[in-house]
Amino acid sequence: MIYIVEDDPGIRKLLCVALEGNGYAVKDFENGSNIVESAEKDKPELILLDLMLPVKDGLKILSEVRSTPSITATPVILVTAKDSEYDKVVGLESGADDYIAKPFSMMELLSRVKAVLRRTSRTEDVLSCGSVVLSCTKHSVTVKGEEVQFTLKEFELLKHLLENPGVVLSRETLLSTVWGYDYPGETRTVDVHVRHLREKLGDESSLIETVKGVGYKIKEIK
Repeated sequence: MIYIVEDDPGIRKLLCVALEGNGYAVKDFENGSNIVESAEKDKPELILLDLMLPVKDGLKILSEVRSTPSITATPVILVTAKDSEYDKVVGLESGADDYIAKPFSMMELLSRVKAVLRRTSRTEDVLSCGSVVLSCTKHSVTVKGEEVQFTLKEFELLKHLLENPGVVLSRETLLSTVWGYDYPGETRTVDVHVRHLREKLGDESSLIETVKGVGYKIKEIK
């Protein structure tokens, strides 16, 4: 199930046709007034979200999705005419998983959709370090036995670090792996997400080590 939140009826119809033609179930909305309530019920696998919407703008909706525990991990692709580098940075650092600017080709959109769904697909693995335990199937993280809520990008970043204990991962590598594509000149988005991870990990924040001038690594506990 993919949600489409787009106020332009022509674009909304094209998106529905393209996605349904490629085997996806869709539900479309002309504004985001009831997105959170609907998503809590349907549990969509992905939300395509326009930024410039009536009633409630896209960033506000994104913030509500990320702050709602039952759907906080739902991937979101921003689809918008606002294509400046600043807008992209704001969108991605607000918790979006990808950003596609209008006008765009349906082939590009479908490629982005498949890439995000591939990155967020669940496996059977359980990863741990110290008292931090990450369950991919449950999409949950516990610290000292207590569940802690993470956004999708925070979860994916922590997961990648845990998958590589003791390995120094550069900011560029983390951007490419977790965000799925190069994000030139904006590696600070990794630093922002690492800071959020440390805040939520609390007493276990020291498990994530900074390697000056390179990137980050998770401690290898023997």
